[in-house]
Amino acid sequence: MTENTPMVARGDEYVVFYKGGAFDGQSERRVASAAGGWDKEITTLASVDGIETMLVYNAVTARSVGDQVQVVYLWDAAESDELEALEDRGEL
Repeated sequence: MTENTPMVARGDEYVVFYKGGAFDGQSERRVASAAGGWDKEITTLASVDGIETMLVYNAVTARSVGDQVQVVYLWDAAESDELEALEDRGEL
């Protein structure tokens, strides 16, 4: 990220936007646990058709909107558990 990247103090809240994977398009609020910022990587556990799957998301951009920091996380398919294709789930 750049020198214009906003900062989040430990204990402050920021908003996460997910892109890709099972959480695509979803958002949530998180509390900064590290001094000086948000998590660089988030590993989530998702239940996809009853199968627990670990998904890895990496922070790619951050911006301030008013007094709120918003961080976009991109799904890292290579580091995540494999998601079953729709055609393999009988949904197509």
